[in-house]
Amino acid sequence: MTEERPSKLQIESIITDILATIEREREREIIARRYGLFDRKETLEQIGELLGITRERVRQLEKAVMARLKALADAGQLPHVQETQAVLLDAIHAMGKAARVSDLSAQLTTENTRIDQARISFLAALSPKVAVVDENDHFYHAVGVADAHDEKTIKELATKAIEAIKKIGEPTPIDKVAEHVKIDDPRHAAALARTSKHLATLNGRWGLVKWPTVNPKNIRDKIYVILQEAGKHMHFNEIADAIKDSDFKRKDVTTQAIHNELIKDKRFVLIGRGIYALKEWGYEKGTVADIITEVLRKKGEPMHRDEIVKEVLKSRHVKETTILLNLQGKQQFKRVAKATYALAE
Repeated sequence: MTEERPSKLQIESIITDILATIEREREREIIARRYGLFDRKETLEQIGELLGITRERVRQLEKAVMARLKALADAGQLPHVQETQAVLLDAIHAMGKAARVSDLSAQLTTENTRIDQARISFLAALSPKVAVVDENDHFYHAVGVADAHDEKTIKELATKAIEAIKKIGEPTPIDKVAEHVKIDDPRHAAALARTSKHLATLNGRWGLVKWPTVNPKNIRDKIYVILQEAGKHMHFNEIADAIKDSDFKRKDVTTQAIHNELIKDKRFVLIGRGIYALKEWGYEKGTVADIITEVLRKKGEPMHRDEIVKEVLKSRHVKETTILLNLQGKQQFKRVAKATYALAE
């Protein structure tokens, strides 16, 4: 029977014991401050100014100390690293063989603070079987199973996922992305995609981070996603409730704010009392009288009121009596025969 590994790491005591193996206090200070193990991360300049040495000397000492620690870890002589590495690998495997450090920290620490994430990053850097992707403009700080891929391969596969999504041209399920990238396990493809700052996911579909359908940045984008997911017109109260029940990061919005955005954005068309649809579904802005006018103009000849009602109801969610009242009460329409109307012009 295999021994069950802990689900959470006693991370502060692990870090303290590892730092205790560094003999010189100045070197301990450099590592702790550079990695943000007890407070915010500091730059080479900040640490150099504190210790009275140049930034280049700080860089040299950091590099030398980390090389010594990694050598001890490789030889199994650094406290806790082997056990910690096993826990890290179990979690990374379960997450799809790759993971953002922030997500890994959420799994393995109690509070997942910024310091917790820095400590997980430090432990990953010391673990020989863990590949580390440093954060930059294109990638999140991430880790992977070294037996499956190194840092370069993680980046290459994530970049291929971006290219696949661009080629597909619309938000798509991860299994389709995996197929394009030639990755057998969709969970692995999703894990790799999560390392990229150029990709986002929502409601089970992946797309470019600039696409509002997977990365809505404001209320209008969220309304658009809700309507598109519903595939039908909705009352603004229904839209408000749907946003509150959604997976959006920020969903604390008022019904009035949603109504205001619906009125201002050209993507949405009012088709009934408080009821909105997407313009891309073929709806055009306008009053009921405007729609009647368009129906008669397209027909090019007088129409029976029942036929007019039928056509208007295709693009407006209103009562039949509303349409009839517009026919009978607006000057632009004239009755030319029994229950038959034409444009007055």
